Amino acid sequence: MIEFTLWDILRNLLLATRWTILLSLVSFIGGGAVGLGLLFLRISKNKAFRIFAKYYIELFQGTPLLMQLFIAFFGLGLFGIDVPAWLAAGLALILWTAAFLAEIWRGCVESVARGQWEASASLGMGRLQQMRYVILPQALRVAIPPTVGFSVQIVKGTALTSIIGFVELSKAGTVVTNATFQPFTVYGLVALIYFVLCWPLSKSSQILERKLNVAHRNH
Repeated sequence: MIEFTLWDILRNLLLATRWTILLSLVSFIGGGAVGLGLLFLRISKNKAFRIFAKYYIELFQGTPLLMQLFIAFFGLGLFGIDVPAWLAAGLALILWTAAFLAEIWRGCVESVARGQWEASASLGMGRLQQMRYVILPQALRVAIPPTVGFSVQIVKGTALTSIIGFVELSKAGTVVTNATFQPFTVYGLVALIYFVLCWPLSKSSQILERKLNVAHRNH
């Protein structure tokens, strides 16, 4: 029987952690880009655009991420489309992330006083100019804490991708456990690594929120 040292276990988990971090970054950046597009559709004057964005957000917020992963991986296979696990995982997480970020950002945009819209319109600014030069800079300060906070959910959400065979941290934990028969050691380290990844993000969100509240009171 092969003996596995603590370092052997940790090394294998850290190798898989790279994929967790990469998938989290892809989901956050890709979801942010799609979410920004959804935000503009959500606050558009065009009713059809608003309805599309509204139902997109409700669909992805109202259904389990696990189901979305299954559809991205197995659903497309029904049409003869062979989707690698990493691609299905990235696609599902990007679309899921976009729905939540778009709604977070919509609330931040709507928190900007209506007078700011009216003042910028009186200067002859178009809708896009209003957003770029007046509304978004103000909404950004409010949006940073909840956006950073949601990134924690993205990191933890990557664990569900193991169900479609993507080998990230939690999947690696299962594989290593099957090889070492040391579930408490392995999953203890998995939990510790997730904590190391998520705690700084969660703490940063709290610090940013406190600074924002102080700045708001001083203002």
